[in-house]
Amino acid sequence: MTSKPNIQLSVVIVNYNVYHFLDLCLRSVEKACTNLNAEIIVVDNASSDDSCALVAKNFPKVTLLCNKDNVGFSKANNQGVDVSKGEFVLILNPDTVVSESTFVELLSFADEHPKMGAVGVQLVDGTGAYLPESKRGIPTLKASFNRFLGKDKNKGTYYANDIEQEGEGEIKILVGAFMFMKTNVYKEVGGFDEDYFMYGEDIDLSYKLLKAGYKNYYLGGVKCIHFKGESTRKDVKYLKYFHGAMEIFYKKHFTSNFFQDAGTKICIKLWYLFKYFQLSDQTIIIQERENVLYVGDKKVSIDKSIRRKLSFVKFNSIKQLERYALKNKIEEVWLDESTLTYEKIIDLISTLHSKKFIYKIHSEDTHYVIGSNSSDGRGEIIDLL
Repeated sequence: MTSKPNIQLSVVIVNYNVYHFLDLCLRSVEKACTNLNAEIIVVDNASSDDSCALVAKNFPKVTLLCNKDNVGFSKANNQGVDVSKGEFVLILNPDTVVSESTFVELLSFADEHPKMGAVGVQLVDGTGAYLPESKRGIPTLKASFNRFLGKDKNKGTYYANDIEQEGEGEIKILVGAFMFMKTNVYKEVGGFDEDYFMYGEDIDLSYKLLKAGYKNYYLGGVKCIHFKGESTRKDVKYLKYFHGAMEIFYKKHFTSNFFQDAGTKICIKLWYLFKYFQLSDQTIIIQERENVLYVGDKKVSIDKSIRRKLSFVKFNSIKQLERYALKNKIEEVWLDESTLTYEKIIDLISTLHSKKFIYKIHSEDTHYVIGSNSSDGRGEIIDLL
């Protein structure tokens, strides 16, 4: 009787009401798992948008856990890791897109770094903009205060500005949208602390790894799209969760004396109030774009009620696409997933970020295109029928 080969990687995705983005994420993850002995685990936190039905029907090989209640990000991830069988685990948000080579590169890096804690990659949003939270420092009171005053760019304490965007090196804190590590290391430090319902748990886990003697790393040469606005919309509700998470983190790891603790609480409260008034009246405006370029082999038909003028063109290089789009005053670019690799899609979006195009991805056998127009706004889903 032959023994079952060990599973190399378990990808754990916690989902809550992001049906379309979960679909796109799983498509990219499945391609990245090609030729690997890997498993995908989706933990759904009582979504009301048929996410569980989507996974059960379209992704039968995925292990699906459907919670009856929303138990929060920390607990749901711990549930997923508990049933995982992989030597390594990747905590991944459902509003992400990975390239075909991502997991191979991570596993190769792990082989060369025995004291590896967690690893993060270069995250870009749906417009291709680099997300600075890809590499962070420990959010001490001083570092947070410098960020609040806009001084962190030079000091590089809140964000790890000492490492180039495309670079590689040790960092302190990773973002929970993408955290790769050994499964036994995750369990050794207790996984995500379930005192955090949402936000802050990634900071806590990163810090626990450091205290346990492990090293956290940033791989800038590996890129991943994190639409971000879909799962972390910066509104007042987000602020309340984040405010509570920061209070928990400081209480657990930085309690010193009465006066310092009181000062920390006051600073956190002031930050919260400042951001509250900044965001409470914020309106995200999505202007309709009419001049759209479809990049791919196939042509799609759209309902006449959707005011879009589509051009269908194939390109040999990103530079050629850029010249065409600028010459023809293209406002939005739709990328055909059945023609382009995810690696090419991510590269194209990040390379042309400065040109201010809006991007959408069209997956094979679907009747919609999806993307996001900013790091803060909700993602946009355009139904083509």
